[in-house]
Amino acid sequence: MGIDPPCSPLARAATLILVRQHAGEAQTYLLRRSPSSGFMPGVFVFPGGLVDPADTDEAFWEKHLDMTLPAFARRLGPGLEVSDALGYAVAAVRETFEEAGVLFASKEGDVAADVKHAGERRFEQRLRSGWLRRWVETDGWRLMLSALSPWAHWITPAGMPRRFDTRFFMAALPEGQDGRPDLRETTEGRWISPREALVQNLDGRTPLSPPTLVTLHALLTYPSVSALCERLRDRGWGEAIFPVLVPLGKGRGAIILEPWDPMYGRNDVPLDAAGLLQRVLPVGAPFSRLWNDGGIWKPVG
Repeated sequence: MGIDPPCSPLARAATLILVRQHAGEAQTYLLRRSPSSGFMPGVFVFPGGLVDPADTDEAFWEKHLDMTLPAFARRLGPGLEVSDALGYAVAAVRETFEEAGVLFASKEGDVAADVKHAGERRFEQRLRSGWLRRWVETDGWRLMLSALSPWAHWITPAGMPRRFDTRFFMAALPEGQDGRPDLRETTEGRWISPREALVQNLDGRTPLSPPTLVTLHALLTYPSVSALCERLRDRGWGEAIFPVLVPLGKGRGAIILEPWDPMYGRNDVPLDAAGLLQRVLPVGAPFSRLWNDGGIWKPVG
């Protein structure tokens, strides 16, 4: 089983999982993708998007970070070329502001007022290619890459209409900021606990993408953001998560097998499509398979 068949090119992308402590519980920020989106329309995801060539400019960005390049490489770049690691991290910061209005950057002066002004500019003028680099140069911003931690490396299954090689970062919401969808690529944003999001996914109120669902399930084990941040201190990228998509036939949806499934890698996986509804698992139960039931991905046993 090859990770990247020649006929299925992978686009590099980055995602940022925003977390905060609110009303005694850990919450994460989810965005609903536009119904006109070419990939996962109407589904809730974490902020993120494609890596732009300008995101990988090592010579430029090393002057505009809140950490040295060697420190950055140790924290966020193990196993990657520095320019590649920068591309993922800068893209995560850029896309999170574009889609969610949260800015991981600092500067001299009244940062809170400047962040608010940046948010207003985001709606007043469409953010065009290269906007982050221009803002950094003219306004003196420094990207807060020290706030980011590696979480997971996902590769879209073969057979999906678009495929991505995506690095998932995680970071606590900067003080004084909040999420706000851009109302173009994303139409709705909400802070929600992982458990509540998973419950609402099962009943169709908050349909989740497969990586989002798997991530939220993993977050159930952390009682607070402080406990989560403690775990992030020594977390690396780990092995790439490369699920397998198994179509079930016309009108029956599909199954995704995660790499920890006992049948992963086999070409003769026995699947009983007719009995899947009875095998949907409750929130919190361990799973290694997801079933697409009418557009809703559900964990099944």
